[in-house]
Amino acid sequence: MFIGHFQTNFDNTKGRTAMPVIFRKSIGVKAIITKGYENSLIMVSIEEWQQIVGQVSTGNFLSSMQRQTDRFLLGNAFEVEFDSQGRFIIPLKLREHAKLGKEILFVGVGNRIEIWDRLVWEKNDLYLNENIEKISQQISEQS
Repeated sequence: MFIGHFQTNFDNTKGRTAMPVIFRKSIGVKAIITKGYENSLIMVSIEEWQQIVGQVSTGNFLSSMQRQTDRFLLGNAFEVEFDSQGRFIIPLKLREHAKLGKEILFVGVGNRIEIWDRLVWEKNDLYLNENIEKISQQISEQS
């Protein structure tokens, strides 16, 4: 399980960064990275990716919304491999989607890691801090 968040530097010219050691122990030597929501990226282990593909691909192919979700998650996915120091390259299309600058955050969210530009994360974190009670209430009402 991935929890917590860790800030690190990002080499935007090479597109390279290093996975925090605490996450590296659990994710393996290869992972899948794809577009995430709110201008973030999602990274999961190869094993977890198989489960996600299973969940996404069992949706109704006739649904336009389902096809769009398939394209967003699966059509933008890349396999990345970590070197001995945990470094890896984030593909350019994903860097652009997440608007990655010189400082990024790795955020543990249970079965996945989200990658955020620091400034985008801070803006989203402020929104969460101000609205978490309303968000929680809405989720509770939907259950």
